[in-house]
Amino acid sequence: MKLTVTTFLTVDGVMQGPGGPEEDPSGGFDLGGWVVPYADEDMGSAVVEWFAGADAFLLGRKTYEIFAAYWPQVTDENDPVAGALNGLPKYVASTTLDRVEWNNSTLIDKDVVAAVTELKSRPGRDLQVHGSGELAQTLIEHDLVDEFRLFIYPILLGRGRRLFAAGTVPAALRLVEAKTTGAGVAVHSYRRAGRPTFGSFALDE
Repeated sequence: MKLTVTTFLTVDGVMQGPGGPEEDPSGGFDLGGWVVPYADEDMGSAVVEWFAGADAFLLGRKTYEIFAAYWPQVTDENDPVAGALNGLPKYVASTTLDRVEWNNSTLIDKDVVAAVTELKSRPGRDLQVHGSGELAQTLIEHDLVDEFRLFIYPILLGRGRRLFAAGTVPAALRLVEAKTTGAGVAVHSYRRAGRPTFGSFALDE
């Protein structure tokens, strides 16, 4: 399977607490809910399109708990996001949870790198990570992400957890899709393109 990371980001790279003030106030973060004013039909269409390619989900503890508290209550059989999340396999990386009770969930409580490497070797389409900031940092650090799917919102926050933090492995990326929603959100997909290359604009002597 191809491992994809889908994340809502501010222009300055913050991914923390997009859905509401109480979603993730860790570290004293008090700017949660910054996605909501930009939600529109275009954003929903992009989300639905990406969820349609999922064969399994990989979630960190915080995102799992948020999703597990919400999506099982959405019982509309025609809801493509709820259908995927409620029905497909979910792998939850956590060393603090004792069990995971959401339908078709499996706890990864030991070597997450080894477990994810094994999951990626299985046949299928996308192994999708949504949110899951701390897990995403581990995946980036160990060079396990095949594609980044980024919703970039026209807002600056100046503080909060960032997707690309210390430990990011240098990598070249290839833009494979780009669109803009009516609310001004840039939706970009990047795939790995090997190691970065470098040059110089210095004048020849």
